[in-house]
Amino acid sequence: MKILLTGSRGQVGFELQRTLAPLGKVIAPTRAALDLADAQAVEQWLEREQPQLIVNAAAWTAVDLAESEEAAARRLNAELPAQLASWAARHDALLVHFSSDYVYPGDGSIAWQESSQPKPLSVYGQTKLAGDLAILESGAKHLIFRTSWVYSARGNNFMKTMLRLGGERDELRVVADQIGAPTSARLIANVATLAAYRRLQADDIADGVYHLCPRGETSWQGFAQAIFTQAVALGHRLAITPERVLSIPTAEYPTPAQRPLNSRLSLQLIEATLGVELPDWQDELSTTLEEFLQSTQ
Repeated sequence: MKILLTGSRGQVGFELQRTLAPLGKVIAPTRAALDLADAQAVEQWLEREQPQLIVNAAAWTAVDLAESEEAAARRLNAELPAQLASWAARHDALLVHFSSDYVYPGDGSIAWQESSQPKPLSVYGQTKLAGDLAILESGAKHLIFRTSWVYSARGNNFMKTMLRLGGERDELRVVADQIGAPTSARLIANVATLAAYRRLQADDIADGVYHLCPRGETSWQGFAQAIFTQAVALGHRLAITPERVLSIPTAEYPTPAQRPLNSRLSLQLIEATLGVELPDWQDELSTTLEEFLQSTQ
């Protein structure tokens, strides 16, 4: 089987290169080989390579910059998924796509269901939702995974930023009223690959949207404190202690794009569908943190 993987240089894409390898020949073109912003180039590439599985890990993830660069964000987050879905529908290919908790309005304290009414608060969320809807309406075979607070041992992310700042400062002020589940790129890749395999081989998984994140919840402040606690336990030296991570409300940390306060995602559907129990977010942090710290030694 021939597999197209977009966004292979990103956090999730890097992990997917490893997990998808047993399923077939993974083709992961660089930006120089395939400019995803160029719709004609994408169409020509698809017609030439004829992939049976398309895994779209490409996205515009600069949430704040999307407010001023909407056209570029819309191309990657909405138009590209629509184009891939249209091609997949015409060629009987399976499309696996990754979406975001930002499609929900972020109010309340109850975990969002896949059937919850979307109402994004930002351009980023609006473009991600547009991509989801285009896939759902395309007629293509598809799996859409909505996830939250992605991080990994590589790339730019909250975990690595906190480790850098925690090594320089003895006090930090971190938002405490946004609640969600930090999700490792490794977990996303593992679960998405399992689901894709099941969809292709057994055909016992329905097309549609699935939430994909670990169990449990925390705030950004709680995430930072856990990073520092676990890093010290692994022998990493820091200037800060977890107690010196002070809480602030979102209102004290204004950003161009509005963030959802409630990013809780229900896992009932994906766990029941795959017959698995997803790990706790603290366990995923431990594995990812250890990988990163070992790579810096």
